Amino acid sequence: MRILHTGDWHLGRTLEGRSRFREQEMFMDELIQLTRDHQVDMILMAGDVYDSVNPPAAAEGLFYDAAARLNDNGCQLVVIAGNHDQPERISAVSPLVAQRGITLVGLPSPRSVIVDVPRTKERAVIAALPYPSEARLSELLAEDGDERELRSAYSAKVGKLMRQLAQEFRPDTVNLAMSHIYVLGGVESDSERPIQVGGAYTVDPAALDVGAQYTALGHLHRPQLVKSSGLIRYSGSPLSYSFSEAGQAKSVMLLDTAPGEIPRMEELFLSSGRPLVRWTCRGGLEEAHRWLDEGRDKNAFIDLEISLTEAMSMSDIQTLRKAHEGIVHIRPVYPGRSEETAAASRAQMPVHELFRKFYQRQSGGAEPEEELVELFMSLVAEDEAAGIEEEEEV
Repeated sequence: MRILHTGDWHLGRTLEGRSRFREQEMFMDELIQLTRDHQVDMILMAGDVYDSVNPPAAAEGLFYDAAARLNDNGCQLVVIAGNHDQPERISAVSPLVAQRGITLVGLPSPRSVIVDVPRTKERAVIAALPYPSEARLSELLAEDGDERELRSAYSAKVGKLMRQLAQEFRPDTVNLAMSHIYVLGGVESDSERPIQVGGAYTVDPAALDVGAQYTALGHLHRPQLVKSSGLIRYSGSPLSYSFSEAGQAKSVMLLDTAPGEIPRMEELFLSSGRPLVRWTCRGGLEEAHRWLDEGRDKNAFIDLEISLTEAMSMSDIQTLRKAHEGIVHIRPVYPGRSEETAAASRAQMPVHELFRKFYQRQSGGAEPEEELVELFMSLVAEDEAAGIEEEEEV
């Protein structure tokens, strides 16, 4: 059977307020064309269908339209929820679409997904694990796990559930695994919402060594193999969603396999997204305008860093933006400014502002809620009060 591995579509996502919807439509068209060209029997979509738990209606419409078109081509679709998705939303329509070859798995389950492929008369057994929060894993394993195991590391819990799912593997079936997790050694980018805290939600590759012929992963946006004893791979996102992904080639993975065989893999590169590029103009405004006049990266979104000796005027900024609608950031750099100056600026910044900036870096630009900032400040106040008490005791 022929299987296509993809993930991290993030339908509904924008780039600094700029819509990516048309690019996402183009990706769907390209994906559907690839299934036709390569006679794909099944797509494994490894999570993060949407960019938020409450996606815009247009994003949901795009997903279900694509699912119907894939089904019309005879291609079955297996989708798991990622950490950006609302699990119940993903699986809400399962009873309506299951008969059309569309399987939506929102919450972790003790049963594997079974898919029969009419073209090859083969059966696939998929150990499918949607984004497994600590609470969901503990709830699922509470009935059959001993107390010590339930208190063990997150990675061990993932491994236990994957082994349970893999019990349905058979010698005469195509045995696959799929999850939305962060595996040790994976290369991250800024556009992924962190799901590991201090390494607590990091999964050892050995936890996924359950006998699958191929393990399809989602969460990391750079396509990459995971170092392990088996074939474990992140498909990456179909579009570049932050400038930390500038220059990345986006792709999907095509597998051709049969029961008991090592899959033959082919990386299919995508062309539907606008490039994200970084310009570093050490020659100042003159160099930036020369590149714009040359038509460089005409279809790209641009992060512009420009070396200056004097402050930019609003007129300079407006002229640059009018010359190229894809310029997202304009970051002037003044070579004389030292690291010490920057450090001094941070030292003078209020604690709550430092926390906001830290949160934005960790969450890919999201603003912390006021309740969270207030909670953080109350913890800081408690810590300072405890420090004063200790000093008084001394």
